[in-house]
Amino acid sequence: MKELSLNILDVAKNSTAAGATKVEISLELAESGILSISIIDNGCGMDEETLMGVTNPFYTTRKTRKVGMGLPLLKMAAEQTGGELRISSSTEKGSSGTSLLATFDTKSIDCMPLGDIISTICILIAGSPEVDFLFTDKRQSGCVQLDTAQLREVLGAEISLAEPEIQMWIREYLEEQYQSI
Repeated sequence: MKELSLNILDVAKNSTAAGATKVEISLELAESGILSISIIDNGCGMDEETLMGVTNPFYTTRKTRKVGMGLPLLKMAAEQTGGELRISSSTEKGSSGTSLLATFDTKSIDCMPLGDIISTICILIAGSPEVDFLFTDKRQSGCVQLDTAQLREVLGAEISLAEPEIQMWIREYLEEQYQSI
């Protein structure tokens, strides 16, 4: 993957496939140039064996192909910049879910660009409109935030967040916030 936003898309889609009803995606760019990407979900979680194998490219739970490259590529991308990838997960009923934290030194020549994060968030919401997404991007100059649970409160349950007019509004809302920071 050539952009970090595509890695975020891949991980968050895995969260929704794991039955998550809430996915928190947080980006934070520190003054030091360290970018932290956190993705936390309340999906079914992973058992110890699965958790140990998820960063191995030849380990996958998919039946359609024998390799899973998403997390191994994200780990490699983070480590190439001097960062790291940490994953924790629980399958315990009532507290199941997975937490991922990837750090990148954006000053490194090997750091991939963030890419089109607005499109990534819009695709996630359109593809899983029933899931609550909380997106936050904190920088020294300000913060961008979108909470789909709040949107649902305003719109009501009968209006899908996948509706084209709603998707257009979400895109414009995020664009306006990014322009102001």
